[in-house]
Formats: sequence, C-alpha cells, structure tokens
Amino acid sequence: MATTADFRNGLTIEYNNQLFVIVQFQHVKPGKGAAFVRTKLKNLKTGKVIENTFNAGVKVNTVRIERRPYQYLYKDDMGMNFMHTETFEQVAIEPELIENHDLMKEGQTLEINFHAETETPLTAELPPFVELEITYTEPGLKGDTASSTALKPATLETGAEIRVPLFIETGEFIKVDTRDRSYSERVRK
Repeated sequence: MATTADFRNGLTIEYNNQLFVIVQFQHVKPGKGAAFVRTKLKNLKTGKVIENTFNAGVKVNTVRIERRPYQYLYKDDMGMNFMHTETFEQVAIEPELIENHDLMKEGQTLEINFHAETETPLTAELPPFVELEITYTEPGLKGDTASSTALKPATLETGAEIRVPLFIETGEFIKVDTRDRSYSERVRK
C-alpha cells in the first residue's frame, strides 16, 4: 500500500481493477479546500492514457513490475516466442502486447515487463531505433519533388511498410524510429 505522497513517474498502481503506470503527476494545494493530486495514468493493457484526480493521502495498491531482457525467436500460432537472454527460459506473447511488433526481426533483443506476483507478461518495448533492410521501394525520379520532404512507400525485411525519402533504394539499410514508425537515417553496412 502507498499513499499519494509516494507517487512518482513510472510507478505502477492498481486502479479500478486494472493496472496503470503513472505518466505524470502534480500535487496541488489550493488556497481554499483540501490538497489533491492530478495524474495522467497509462493503462498497461490498452495503452490508453486517462487523467484522474486523487485526494491527498488516499491509499492505493502498488504493483511490482520487473523488466527482463528477451530475444525474439520466431512467430507461430501461439504468438511471438521470446527467450530470456540469461536463463534461456522461453515465453510466448500475443503480438498486441508489443507496439509496432511488425518492426521486429528474429534475433532482436527487447525488454518485457512482467507482473512480479503473477509472472504474466504485460507489455514489451522495442528499442527506440532498429536497423532494417529495404526489400522493395519504387525508384525515385530526379526532379520529382514538390518539396524537400517528399516521401515514398517502402517495404522492410520484416514486411512492415513505412515512408522513406525519394533517394532511398531497394537493398539499402535504414534506421527506423520504433515510436512513430518514421525513417531516421541511412545506415552503411
């Protein structure tokens, strides 16, 4: 059990029988009336962010979350299969728990958040950037730009589609931002 005085960014709490992580909080002491805490909470199941106000001193249940390093092995009818990098324990996770899972290739490492008491996987986070090969993109025509930020569709080695600048060709390696699925830079191999 914790109170609102224990709130900090990243703390996971149980609220309305669901697990939320505190994204942002602010203690407010108005000139008149009781103090309260404004929070932004992210639902660990749905990823939806809600705003909520707690009265000062309210008790909440905290939940212990563990981050463990796993390596992506393969995908089958059970889900996406991962192996713990130290214990070699394997676990299957539904693709819905991983944001932008189509940017993941075999052998890649990522961190999976586990509920410590029940040992259930909650979410998995890709690294901020991944390096992938372009398997197909239309050739860019010289002078085919109306602005300096012209983009074209490209298919990556994982099957994901993103938009890249016109000068990128098939067979090149690029760095992709996994948070917003955007092209970052060309990678020399």
